[in-house]
Amino acid sequence: MKAIDFSVFGEADVLTLVDAPDPVVRATDLLVKVFAAGVNRADLLLRTGHYGRPDFGDSNLVGLEIAGEVVATGADVVGFKVGDRVMGITGGGAYAELARIDYRMAMPVPDGLDYVHAAAIPEVFVTAHEALINLGRLQASDSVLIHAAAGGVGSAAVQLARATGARIFATTEAEKAERVRALGADVVIDYKNEDFAEVIEEETDGAGVNVIVDFVGAPYFERNIQSLGYGGRLVQVGLLAGGKGATIDLERVLYRHLQILGTVMKSREQPVKHGMVARFRDFWLDHFASGHLVPVIDSVFPLSDAAGAHRRMETNDSVGKIILKN
Repeated sequence: MKAIDFSVFGEADVLTLVDAPDPVVRATDLLVKVFAAGVNRADLLLRTGHYGRPDFGDSNLVGLEIAGEVVATGADVVGFKVGDRVMGITGGGAYAELARIDYRMAMPVPDGLDYVHAAAIPEVFVTAHEALINLGRLQASDSVLIHAAAGGVGSAAVQLARATGARIFATTEAEKAERVRALGADVVIDYKNEDFAEVIEEETDGAGVNVIVDFVGAPYFERNIQSLGYGGRLVQVGLLAGGKGATIDLERVLYRHLQILGTVMKSREQPVKHGMVARFRDFWLDHFASGHLVPVIDSVFPLSDAAGAHRRMETNDSVGKIILKN
């Protein structure tokens, strides 16, 4: 099969289209003909040496998110058959013509969705559901602050919060504000020119928000704590600006009964990942077929131009998902 690989860590140009062995199907695997693959920040970190060259479980090739057609099944697979349209989260190997995926990490492609849009769902929406609903326990009566709201997970989180009925504060750049507002944000904060903590203070009359989902890290941490109301939950999903040097007002944490939670899917045990996918599937999958949830596509690149897709992500200009198409 054709696949994207690299021989040295480095800039996007190290990614090349190569001939690679077809994946060998294990007992709990689906073998999928990949029509589209999502590009994620973790792919950039792998390419630049952040993880070394590990085998993530399914492959040591690049890519964690696929949509395609099942062409073979392992002996222990339940609920899927050859010919099914599926999408899901792999342990590597998504940037290829064929990929294997643990069937418990796969989901049916919702009716009416093409493969490009299906590939934009699994990683970001599963992560957003885990952060907002399972850990953040967001309710219709709550308010939520979603950082990096124009990104893949951020744009998914805004939609899930809107569907839940919560009041949504969202940070992004001014030029992306209308796109984020169209997704359902009630108050959009230009993080370059506004202090989000001051906006939250003013808009909530000092009460703060119930839930914060943050991808940024240390530079936002102190203001996140300041922006939480009584019993508030901060869910840390990423560390785009690093995790060192964060300071915390422990008295505020104590007397406001705050909770700080972290979640990273990639490093979880496989049964935990199965549970994350199942929770999302059971809660939200039908909402895509009905059109209540819509995967947001920034751009589509051919598999052979994976380097171009990575360069696009590195600009930080994207809104929604970047997709590779076979």
